[in-house]
Amino acid sequence: MDLAGLLAQVLNGLQYGLLLFLISSGLTLIFGVMGVINLAHGSLFMIGAYLAFVVARATGALWIALPLAILGGIAFGALLETALFRRFYKREHLDQVLLTFALILLFEEARSFLIGNDFHSVPTPPILDFSVPVTAEFSYSAYRLAVLVVCVVIAALMFLGIERTRIGSAVRAAAEKPEMVDLLGLDARRIHMLVFAVGTALAMLAGALAAPLYSVYPNMGDGFLIICFVVVVVGGIGSVAGAFWGALLIGLVDTLSKAYLPAASGLMVYLLMAAVLLWRPAGLFARGT
Repeated sequence: MDLAGLLAQVLNGLQYGLLLFLISSGLTLIFGVMGVINLAHGSLFMIGAYLAFVVARATGALWIALPLAILGGIAFGALLETALFRRFYKREHLDQVLLTFALILLFEEARSFLIGNDFHSVPTPPILDFSVPVTAEFSYSAYRLAVLVVCVVIAALMFLGIERTRIGSAVRAAAEKPEMVDLLGLDARRIHMLVFAVGTALAMLAGALAAPLYSVYPNMGDGFLIICFVVVVVGGIGSVAGAFWGALLIGLVDTLSKAYLPAASGLMVYLLMAAVLLWRPAGLFARGT
């Protein structure tokens, strides 16, 4: 095990974990605040990746896709919450699962009709298409470092927004004790729409950032959705801090196991989840644990 190889895998794990955080933070808030199991969250990640592909192909500038993913995600999330999800909050979880599964099928059919079923590569932006020397013997992709920095900045903004603002306090209260929303006289509909819109925007932004790293292909969101559910379980439902630390932990475990324990790499994150469920069912980083 050489030091340069280990450092590369650690950085890859951190970058992967931070992308998982962007996706899973919205997933955990949507479930924590609204009680909705959104199986279509991975499809929103896919939509962001295809948006990056289309924008990069049309303009040659991937960076244009990033604000488009954020703004488009906010608008699309608000539309989905208002038109569909708002009608399912008091329904059984099975109804919610069927709704979100239907959305997966609709999104996939729309993607197939508009763009096709081919695999696509998205070029790294030329300005970041180089390696940054980290040590005398090791250099790391500038784009991967940029993704890492962007994710850290967004995570910091989320923590500040949730911990230091009145809206964040309302979201936090709704995630921890949903019954408090009505007792405090808060407008639950606005909180729900805000959370869903922000969660959608984060998932689409993660997809746009990931497009040059993982290529763009049909059903690409499914694998990320599964691993993000693991993150939510490990971190604690409704906890953004839990999603952050859980995503970093899962990202490192998954990446390092694939590099150094390939025979067991498919099991490691699920063994970790099983251990957490046995030891701390509420999650490692849930409030009050």
